Amino acid sequence: NNTSMPETNRFTMGLAKAIDSNLDLQVGIMFDNYDEFENDSLEYTNTISRHVAVKEEEAEKVKHEVRIIWGDFLKAPHIEQYPQVHALVHNIMTLGSANRQHVSRDKAMELLNAVNEFAEIFWAIKGTETKKVKANYLPNEEIVIPK
Repeated sequence: NNTSMPETNRFTMGLAKAIDSNLDLQVGIMFDNYDEFENDSLEYTNTISRHVAVKEEEAEKVKHEVRIIWGDFLKAPHIEQYPQVHALVHNIMTLGSANRQHVSRDKAMELLNAVNEFAEIFWAIKGTETKKVKANYLPNEEIVIPK
């Protein structure tokens, strides 16, 4: 637990990193050129296995972070203000599971978009304006961060 970093930055960086790592790994698994490996080589198999394992870990981290905020932070007035949040969290959980089970850039992008929507709600509740920026790491997709 890093107490020197404000809570809001820990959330943003943790959630964005988990989502983008998941997306990055999925894009990497699907689109990286593994020409340096022979397709049947042990090195290739080990590389793919590691990527898949990390992808699954990152998808679970996303679910964990959102579940904590949904269960511990969101209160009845927030739910009244954002009645879509329950369905959104359920969608994030479903997409997180889909991203653990499959290698699909489309599902990864759906998850990223759902988490960006969740982040906008989170920051709005905290009274913090947000902006969308391109992540400064691959695959350079848009993420929601505080202004």
